[in-house]
Amino acid sequence: MPTKPSRARRMVRDGVAVGKWNDAGLYYIQLTKPPSDKQRQPIHLGCDPGKSYTGIAVQSAKFTLYTAHLVLPFQRVKERLGAAVIKGGKAIKNVRGRALQRRVRRGRRINRSVLFQFRAHRQKRFNNRRQPKLAPSIKASRHMEIRVISELAKIFPLTSIAYEVVKADVDLTSGRKGARSGKGFSPVMAAQYWAMKQLESIAPVVRRYGWQSDGNGTSQVRKHLGLIKIKDKKAQTPEAHAVDGIALAASQFTRYQATHIDAMDWTGAVEVTPAPFKVITRPGYFRRALHFDNPSTGGIRKRKGGTVTPFGYRAGDKVQVATKGQILTGWVGGFTDTEKSKKVSVYDVNWKRLGQYGLKQISMIRRSNKLCVS
Repeated sequence: MPTKPSRARRMVRDGVAVGKWNDAGLYYIQLTKPPSDKQRQPIHLGCDPGKSYTGIAVQSAKFTLYTAHLVLPFQRVKERLGAAVIKGGKAIKNVRGRALQRRVRRGRRINRSVLFQFRAHRQKRFNNRRQPKLAPSIKASRHMEIRVISELAKIFPLTSIAYEVVKADVDLTSGRKGARSGKGFSPVMAAQYWAMKQLESIAPVVRRYGWQSDGNGTSQVRKHLGLIKIKDKKAQTPEAHAVDGIALAASQFTRYQATHIDAMDWTGAVEVTPAPFKVITRPGYFRRALHFDNPSTGGIRKRKGGTVTPFGYRAGDKVQVATKGQILTGWVGGFTDTEKSKKVSVYDVNWKRLGQYGLKQISMIRRSNKLCVS
């Protein structure tokens, strides 16, 4: 490294390398023989984690190599609950109806003719009020970031990972960080520090803040590089979140520091160039779900949930569809299996259904890897 695309194509043509695709949507070549040298150039990754979206970028001194916009699981849950009530940015499910169904099922399996201590009541497995753990919704988002970064680390020899963290306030009396009372930590902040600990196994992690007093914060580096950031966080463009990832990675090459007595200036050099941009989400299917409230005629309940189809496809498989003179690419999300119709539902990267297609129109690209990459 580095190499040119033309040389990479010749290596594949001559059998010196094999072309492959990465789970993060990157095409790369794998050498079939030992390389002539193993020198590596410094490559840094920047990660700007958020609640609903995350920006990731891979940067070298002269090129921006990769950018990505991650739609985190919490945002996907809010999008799927179209009929739910949204309060304070949180999706409020139909808790009352769900609890009612749970009580009905529980009552159905309890044999009330035996003594109470011998009934099939589920006992508590642990004292979950004392277990130190992260909130599942926040942990799922950090897991997705770690998954994508680990896939990128298989392709790019990362020198370091620049990770932005939020600043919690500090209680001046006790000096503890956390809520304004100083009695606890923010769950978002705790999850970010947990994620950085996990990423240490991939590459050294450098902690950054959005704004720093030494002038090397994410926003300060972004302004120095002349990068533009838009306010629309939902926009699936590099200017929404990926630019912060570029600024974080570039902060490892350039720094605002003292050049001589009583003078501060930017030192080092980095070049930001156009790069591949990917939108990465998770499939919107669910493995299982509660039955519908009311059964159909004859007491038969409709199928709900599941990832396996009777046609050899699974939910999340990437497929290609030939329809109306055009070729579409999407992911399997459901199926119809009746006497009149046998079709597979195909969804786009944002899990909006493209349509239902016959079996002869669909061809497999790859099995599900739990990621949807545009």
